[in-house]
Amino acid sequence: MIIFQEAAEGAEAVASISEEKTLSVMDLIVNGGTASIVIIMVLFVLLFVALYIYFERVFAIKAASKIDKNFMNQIRDHVMNGKLEAARLLCAQTDSPVARLIEKGVARIGKPLDDINTSIENAGTLEVYKLEKNVSVLATVAGAAPMIGFLGTVIGMILAFHEMASSGGQAEMGSLASGIYTAMTTTVAGLVVGIIAYIGYNHLVNRTDKVVHQMEANAVEFLDLLNEPI
Repeated sequence: MIIFQEAAEGAEAVASISEEKTLSVMDLIVNGGTASIVIIMVLFVLLFVALYIYFERVFAIKAASKIDKNFMNQIRDHVMNGKLEAARLLCAQTDSPVARLIEKGVARIGKPLDDINTSIENAGTLEVYKLEKNVSVLATVAGAAPMIGFLGTVIGMILAFHEMASSGGQAEMGSLASGIYTAMTTTVAGLVVGIIAYIGYNHLVNRTDKVVHQMEANAVEFLDLLNEPI
């Protein structure tokens, strides 16, 4: 019984020590000093910007990808029956990149096919630009965040070595804590923000490519329609 009691007391002591040594994220930020706080605040702003752009683009791209499955069939029927105004009205009532491309093509029916194709391509370029709005900012955050974190690492190590130099190389670990905290916390924060922005950027690029493919497929279908014998 005495052995079990001592073991229990030892476990409680270890648990107590473990709890005392546990640090929250806020403790890590504050204990890193002014440099750590400033750099992590900058990274927090970048994270907010990255998340805002990501979710804004996700919803925009999702809305752009929605189109009635019967849209092209209705366009085909209107064009084949010579109802070009009805086809243009249908395109105007459909809020999607595909509809805007087809509207440009319908408006130029009767002109050479190359002119129609060029008009659709120009409209497609504008639509892709709209889809990719601010996505480059996300890529910039993905690249800049880790570098800002590493800047904090360098600053932290400079502070630590400066403390050692000031004490003649006899500095205790406690006096080096601020510099070490700055180095470690900013590195982790920069990598976390960079990883989140990088994953978000690649996801948006993938979603955008799918919409562009949809636009190209429908544009080709429309041009093939114009080549069909009436």
